[in-house]
Amino acid sequence: MKRREFSLAGASGIAASVLGMSHTPLAQAQGKKPESGTDYIALDKPVAVEAPQGKIEVVEFFWYACPHCNAFEPRLEQWVKQLPKDVAFRRSPVMFRDDFVPLQKLYYALEAMNRVDDMHRKVFNAIHVDRKVLNRDEPIINWVAAQGVDKAKFTEAYNSFGVSTKVRKATQLQDAYKLAGVPAMGIAGKYYTDGTLAQSMDRALVVTDYLVAEQRGKAK
Repeated sequence: MKRREFSLAGASGIAASVLGMSHTPLAQAQGKKPESGTDYIALDKPVAVEAPQGKIEVVEFFWYACPHCNAFEPRLEQWVKQLPKDVAFRRSPVMFRDDFVPLQKLYYALEAMNRVDDMHRKVFNAIHVDRKVLNRDEPIINWVAAQGVDKAKFTEAYNSFGVSTKVRKATQLQDAYKLAGVPAMGIAGKYYTDGTLAQSMDRALVVTDYLVAEQRGKAK
């Protein structure tokens, strides 16, 4: 499902589409060298990166309410732990509709409080396991407080100018990458891959590793 087709009735449809399999068997695809236009897209216009000089930036685009982002998270966490020191990884929550903004603010408020490491998976679990409806400010703030996070400090961060700025920049970033859906990966401000292009999110990580290596070689 494309972004323009994303509707309230199909809130998880875009994720299912992005993870959809093509007609090429995955085992066959795994052994092939990733190809531009097939396994990944080279951007027409490079995107500004936040990584310091000498680092290769990798961005995961996600939405907390996306079931496939939730399923992908454990595999992603393992992959991140094994990244070389010259790779700078970050997450970017997406906004395909106005009602995505509260979950964007949730992520960036947790980031501002240095609580992403211990709270990120809890948010996914709350939505997908406990079936919590976290799509508005008040339920989000109350749920976070129930997890032992200082309610006043979180509320201040959640409503801060800094978080609003990061939300705006995240939306600009997804537009610059011409994001088709989630989960998806942006590499070095130059390349984009997802489960549709790579035929699975596991292989999207293989493609990401390949593009990081390519970028590293160009930097030498």
